[in-house]
Amino acid sequence: MGETTEVSVPVVDGGLPADVIVPSGAVGVVLFAHGSGSSRHSPRNVAVAHQFNGRGLGTVLVDLLTAEEDERDAVTAELRFDIGMLAERLAAIVDWMAAEPTLGRLPIGLFGASTGAAAALVAAAGRPEQVGAVVSRGGRPDLAGSSLSAVRAPTLLIVGGLDEEVIVLNEQAQAELGDVAELRIVPGATHLFEEPGTLDQVADQAGTWFTTHLRQPHPA
Repeated sequence: MGETTEVSVPVVDGGLPADVIVPSGAVGVVLFAHGSGSSRHSPRNVAVAHQFNGRGLGTVLVDLLTAEEDERDAVTAELRFDIGMLAERLAAIVDWMAAEPTLGRLPIGLFGASTGAAAALVAAAGRPEQVGAVVSRGGRPDLAGSSLSAVRAPTLLIVGGLDEEVIVLNEQAQAELGDVAELRIVPGATHLFEEPGTLDQVADQAGTWFTTHLRQPHPA
């Protein structure tokens, strides 16, 4: 499935640490946008990334905050909900990926969880030529606001069947996204998809979405 390469993405002072895996013959690469208070070591995202690698998808798991910012956020929780700032970070990472020799030849997808899904959608709206597909896991796409109507990448919204409030928010976001979006419910799953087998369903549906849409040109 490829070896993990630890890199520093030079988008802010000191860079952001990232774990990159590019399987042989990769058909695309997926940048993960983790949720509030999480990191590139999120066990759920790491598990999903491994399944993606098995499908021939490269993965980039990156900390969106510097170590100093993370320490501050652990106390104040002010940065984890700063969707604009997180989206700017993601867009800068997408630019870095596009210019990086190994990753630059691959179509790029974004996988966002919780608040990271909103940041991913804002970044996708700002990079329509570079982002080929988006998947939201238990996300808050509603927090992307007016950027939703500007998203051109095929977008899959996955929500747990027991996550009732978030289902409503995703339905509202789907209406704003229009024809590019599809909403799927995983029966019996709560917000974090901790129930047996539910995260595997997310990884399977998301993996199929990416391998399908990252092979195809998308409208600008």
